[in-house]
Order: sequence, then structure tokens, then C-alpha cells
Amino acid sequence: MPSADEHDEDFRVVIAGGGVAALEGALALRDLAGDRVAIEMLAPSAEFVYRPMAVREPFAYGPAHRYPLADIARDAGVTLRQEGFAWVDAPSRTAHTDAGEALSYDALLLALGARIQTRYPHAHTVDDRHLDDILHGLVQDVEAGYVTRLAFVVPGRMGWQLPIYELALMTMARAYEAGSRLSVTIVTPEEAPLAIFGIGASQAVAELLRESAIRVITSAYVEVPQWDTVIVNPGDRHLEVDRVVALPELFGPAVRGLPVAEHGFIPIDQHSNVRGAERVYAAGDATDFAIKHGGIAAQQADVAAEAIAALAGAPVQPQQFTPTIYGMLLTGGQPRYLRARITGGHGFSSEVSKDPLWTPPRKIAARYLAPYLEALDAKGA
Repeated sequence: MPSADEHDEDFRVVIAGGGVAALEGALALRDLAGDRVAIEMLAPSAEFVYRPMAVREPFAYGPAHRYPLADIARDAGVTLRQEGFAWVDAPSRTAHTDAGEALSYDALLLALGARIQTRYPHAHTVDDRHLDDILHGLVQDVEAGYVTRLAFVVPGRMGWQLPIYELALMTMARAYEAGSRLSVTIVTPEEAPLAIFGIGASQAVAELLRESAIRVITSAYVEVPQWDTVIVNPGDRHLEVDRVVALPELFGPAVRGLPVAEHGFIPIDQHSNVRGAERVYAAGDATDFAIKHGGIAAQQADVAAEAIAALAGAPVQPQQFTPTIYGMLLTGGQPRYLRARITGGHGFSSEVSKDPLWTPPRKIAARYLAPYLEALDAKGA
């Protein structure tokens, strides 16, 4: 494998995507490799939207914060192309854009995100790109007392369940504030509420749900044959409700030119290297790692940045991906902060607190992106 010293020009890095993993990777690379790398970013949008806060939009808290990608790219020393990524010719180290351009690279970082697909046509499907449009009317109906029975449903294959708990808690809190009667049931295939965070944190969340009078049915798989009915299995139990809110199922981008894992996701190793594709890395929801969350995406991007920086000749010892999961649970009142080190998809050494467990205490815990956005917000960006 050629070293950076064998190139007559800067080590060329192409980053495909404009979300958390892409921006974390760009900031990390600039810090780790400095001027050794020339970074080009492909992003179809002109903005970075802080999507984890979109769950607040239907409750009239205002839209999620948006940041111009051009400003972030400038600060990171990145050349920004407002184009989408199309496919890759890995043997020739060429990334192709959806506009038909071919970009040569020394390393490629794919941060493409996942594709959202509705699992239950007769439910309101959560999509944080336009959640206000989807759920604002439902929240108004709850406040007015027209909707009194709600089911919040997690499909059998979903990588991040926390938003459904937030929506249930915030909806119940809004009904209480409005003096409206509301019955809420969460149905999930998890063994316990937010089981990914481990026993201690899960028990704390279960207690919070009990205090909020929210019923939880665990280890369950559902069908939604019509808008007012949820069938719970095993047991073929029928829940009669007024509306159903469900998380979507996620699918990978099935990148042309790369190996494809189940459901179209990109298979990666412990250094975020795409299996079977030299010098191609991937991070975030597009990968085959089971948990789909911004904090995990940032950690994968950091691992990829270390590996790429080392290839570029920086004095960096690449580390393996050893995930820690951070979650800020919005409740309609005081949020809860959850943290767990995970292995094999299960939590251990879990913590839950009313006080922040990480700094800065943002929804997405990211080594580079979180403090960068914190500084931007402090300046009124």
C-alpha cells in the first residue's frame, strides 16, 4: 500500500454526506492530519440540520437549528460541492457524483445515512426531516380532547428507539397541561424500555413511564391493519386506539461498487474500513452497525479519521471502534441523561441522571462537532 510520501500532491480525501458523521470526520481529520490532507465534501443540501431536536417541533418549541454547510466547510478547511454521491469505483479510487463527475481520492469516507421506509401505512410514521408536518395536527387534537387513546409503536427492526419514548412522554405532558384525558401505550420488541442502555438506566426509564401513566408492552411485535387498531403478538391482542405513531424501518444505501450487507447497509470493520474495499471507510446510519444514532456515527467517524490520518502520514495510532452510547431523553419536563458502554448490542455500566453526564451536554455527543456547534451557538450563529 503506497504511503503519503509517495504522492506528489496533498493526500486527497473525499467525504460523501453532510450530516453528523461527515462533519465530525472532516473536523477530526483537519485536527489529526492538518495540512497533510486536502478534503472535498459532497453534500446535496446546503444546510446541516440538528435533527435530534426535531422531536420538539410538533409541540411548538420552534424548528431544529440549521447551520450553513458552507460556513462549517470553510472553518474546517474543506472544499464543499453541493452534489450527491452516486457510486464508487474502488479499484481505481474514484468517487462518482450524481451529476456525473468523477473525483479521484486517496481515501473515501462515506457518511450517507440510511433510507427511511414506512412500516405501517395506517400509522403516523416518524420522520425527523418534517416531523412538525406529520404530528402537529395530532398534538392539537390531543390538546382539544379529540384524541384520547394513542399507541406509540416500534417496529421489529429499528436501530434507535429513544424518539418514540420522547414523543410519548412529551405528548402525555402536553395533554396534562391542556387538562385533556389521554391514554398512551408504547409497544416495543425490546425486552425492557430502552434496554440498550442497560438494566439500571432501563429501570429508571420504566419508573418515569409509570409516573407518567404510560403503559409499556415489551417483547412484542405489532401489525396495524387500520388507523384505530393495533394487533400485538404474541397473543394476538387487539388494542383499540384513536391514532398510532410509529418509528420507520431503516435501510442502507446499497452503494454501487461496494459490498452490501443485509438490507443494503455497508459492512465495516472495527476501524470503520469497508470490508473488501481498500481505503474506503464508512460511518453513521449507512453502516451495518445495529445502533443508528448521531453519537455512534460521530464515534465511527473519529475512528475512520484516525485511520485516514495515519495513511496520510500523520503521527496517529488508529484506535478500534469501542462504542459508548449517550442519550438525552426529552420528557416534556426535565430531561434525563443516559450513558452506557455497549458490546454485542447490550448495555453495561449504565448511568441515568437528571444532570448532564457529558460536556457539552448536547443531544449528540461528538468529540469535535459538539464543541464546535456549542461555540457557534454562543456566538449567535
